[in-house]
Amino acid sequence: MPLIKGISAAKSMIEIVIFRFDQREVERALANAVSRGVSVRALIASTNSAGEENLRKLELRLLAAGVTVARTADDLVRYHSKLMIIDRRELYLLAFNWIHLDIDRSRSFGVITKSRNIVREVARLFEADVKRLPYEPGLASIVVSPVNARKALARFIQAAKKELIVYDPKVGDRAMIRLLAERAKAGVKIRVIGRMLGQVAGVTVRKSTHIRLHTRTMVRDGQVAFIGSQSLREPELDARRELGLIFRDARAVSGLLRTFEDDWAQEQRADQAAAPIRSPTAKVARKVAKAVAKEMPAVTPIVNGVLQEVVGEAEVELMQREVEEVVKVAVREAVEEIVRDAVEEAMEKDPGSPA
Repeated sequence: MPLIKGISAAKSMIEIVIFRFDQREVERALANAVSRGVSVRALIASTNSAGEENLRKLELRLLAAGVTVARTADDLVRYHSKLMIIDRRELYLLAFNWIHLDIDRSRSFGVITKSRNIVREVARLFEADVKRLPYEPGLASIVVSPVNARKALARFIQAAKKELIVYDPKVGDRAMIRLLAERAKAGVKIRVIGRMLGQVAGVTVRKSTHIRLHTRTMVRDGQVAFIGSQSLREPELDARRELGLIFRDARAVSGLLRTFEDDWAQEQRADQAAAPIRSPTAKVARKVAKAVAKEMPAVTPIVNGVLQEVVGEAEVELMQREVEEVVKVAVREAVEEIVRDAVEEAMEKDPGSPA
């Protein structure tokens, strides 16, 4: 495992940022590093959506092992970045959390780099977050939310000339979607594995059905890649600490492209196998479903209540429109299925009815 290998190779210092964690093997490796004289510093999120109890238990275990533990501030909705720096010479920037679900059972990526400028800049961010000081970006390739992520990722998309591939669990930011629409209109081939709020002409979206998706990754024109923790969603661009990297590395980019093409082909086969028959029944169901969704009353009170339970009050306003749109889509799909089944059942009972 590269993460364990990196920890085991540390000579003087390990700095690690944790949002979620259940990797006891990594925990043991950190403790072993302390025992051989390595200084280990852990910055742990003040909270996550699963609650604080596990994070506080982790803090106590790490402290008992001799790790220096700091907790993030609570000025942002979340501190969601995931990284590790070894000896201030090697950076592990991760799109996944330190948990088995993300590492062993999900599609995700990480970047390992020894670039002095990149390692130095991320170490500066680490120090700022540990000491709860403001951070000003010093390197354009380092994408930090909420500091420069929106501008950096907008520039990344706008620079696409021929092709843009995207892994994203949910593209929901309207400004970013407009940029994708503009690039598609300009002739850029855009494919997304994940989900997108609404439909955009020229942008093909396929859900990830064969494997859980937990990465935010883009490749532009087969040459430049972005890997990070921020989706193209308003909260992750503007209200949370997220971290990503824009880079050129022919070998790494080639690997990302191969993986994407394999995943795309697998999802395409799944779509073809599950393609619905375009029958009159299906047409009726779709029309009814759209009419129901259009006439739906406001779902804001329900959305607010659920969001406050799940993500806390600070993020409710940012996510409200997105969740309402998702609810409408879900209702439309559910109504379509119910109507289709009802019509088909009625036709079975009355075979003489017109098809």
